[in-house]
Amino acid sequence: MPARDLLLVMVVVVAWAGNFLTSAYALREVPPFLFTALRFVALGLPLVFFLRRPAPGQWGRLLATCVCVGVLHFGLSFVALKMAGDLSSPAIVIQSYIPMTTLLAWFALGERFAWRTGLAITISFGGVLVLGFDPLVLDDPLALAMMLAAALFLAIGTVLMKGLRGIDAFAMQGWTAVIAVLPLLAVSAWLEPGAIAALPSASWVAWVGVGYAAFVSSLLGHGLYYVLVQRHPVAQVTPWLLLVPVLAVGLGIAFWGDRPGPRLFIGGAMVLGGVLVVALRALQKSRTLPPARDI
Repeated sequence: MPARDLLLVMVVVVAWAGNFLTSAYALREVPPFLFTALRFVALGLPLVFFLRRPAPGQWGRLLATCVCVGVLHFGLSFVALKMAGDLSSPAIVIQSYIPMTTLLAWFALGERFAWRTGLAITISFGGVLVLGFDPLVLDDPLALAMMLAAALFLAIGTVLMKGLRGIDAFAMQGWTAVIAVLPLLAVSAWLEPGAIAALPSASWVAWVGVGYAAFVSSLLGHGLYYVLVQRHPVAQVTPWLLLVPVLAVGLGIAFWGDRPGPRLFIGGAMVLGGVLVVALRALQKSRTLPPARDI
């Protein structure tokens, strides 16, 4: 990629890594499902103008995609981040959605992969097991399970998204925000009683976290990511995004007080190494495909 696009990738990396830190501070005051709903309320306001009606017969797929990604993935991600008490393990474990997506695409779509990709997937999931025995993670293993569930729902949403037609990245974010808000508020009212009434007492730190998640992480980060995948193959962009958990771990150590042990570093290296191999294999495959011909 040219230097200009590499700079854009770095902006995306910083935007997404910083979201772990700012969201963790906000979650001290606002519970996870309400925080997710507020994020989508803020995000939906500017994106409502980008909404486009899906093609006939695709409403069901669009609703399922938005629920998987907007409600279940993001909601459980913030639950896990709050439960974990650290930034390092959630930032690493969420990357397991990439090998999960590969497996789901094989199972549901018939997409095939070579034995090297299968080995990389095995190493990646093995890294999650190693990471799970780090003392930092053992303090609350349920947080690890929650983040794995969040990664699974993102993988399911990604596979469902492949079948959508005529909806660009901004419209997809807009529909996700619009569709996810009411279910998230309902779940918050059920599981987080009194949280909405307590919102007026939230400090500026919580509202900065909401604004960062909506406008910096989602609008800016995903917007630039969409620009990059329009210019380059997705598999060429994905390996650079492995810098996100690396930077998030650094932010956790510098600002959140994380003290990861050797198991977290070994398991994290296995997870990210496996993800990197999957991404590089996808890039190699995309380069060997014959070019499409105009009809």
